[in-house]
Amino acid sequence: MRMTVIEHEAGAGLGYLADWLGLPCDVVRPYLGEPVPERAADGLIVLGGEAAAWEDDDHPWLPATRDLLRASVEQGVPTLGICLGAQLLTLACGGTVERGAAGLEVGACAVTALPAAEHDVLFHGIGTAVAIQYHRDAMTRLPEGAVPLLTGTQYPNQGYRLGDSAWAVQFHPEATPAIFASWTAASGVQGLDEAVAAAEPGLIAAWRPVAERFAALVKTRATVG
Repeated sequence: MRMTVIEHEAGAGLGYLADWLGLPCDVVRPYLGEPVPERAADGLIVLGGEAAAWEDDDHPWLPATRDLLRASVEQGVPTLGICLGAQLLTLACGGTVERGAAGLEVGACAVTALPAAEHDVLFHGIGTAVAIQYHRDAMTRLPEGAVPLLTGTQYPNQGYRLGDSAWAVQFHPEATPAIFASWTAASGVQGLDEAVAAAEPGLIAAWRPVAERFAALVKTRATVG
């Protein structure tokens, strides 16, 4: 059993997920010239990055990534899109992603479960949890049939499920405080690193179970298949 992971830049890797998933991960780095596969392995994770989901000219692997996401949804491959990955999933499946009208959402922010989350395979029991945010773009219209699961104050579409095996989250469940600090150091955003570091116990408590449930789903689907 293996996980296909699309990484868009060196500073936005698997983070916590490398340990939490407990599965071998084939990390594809298209920014280094590695080709995006046409088909995922037993599961698919598409990570975040600075690119906008529509910036194909500057990031020429994005169309192939959207194709991979669309195919994975259609084939029932367990799929998780994170931040840019969530936005690419949204575009790939007919939704809309735009520059966010509310500006940059960054730091340790609260996300709140919607009623449908209580019956979701991954997100049941979340309630209100802290999450690391770093994005300017927003999923403004979800794909047809998407089930909203998580919301927030600055941007309402924080997480959804599409079908029974694909999920998108606008925030960064994979990001450690050290990863977040590297992002702020590169961008010049100040004053948030300490709060994110203090939030680490809450980050782990909320998102480690989600990652473990996703890995369990991958194992179950692969065994049944």
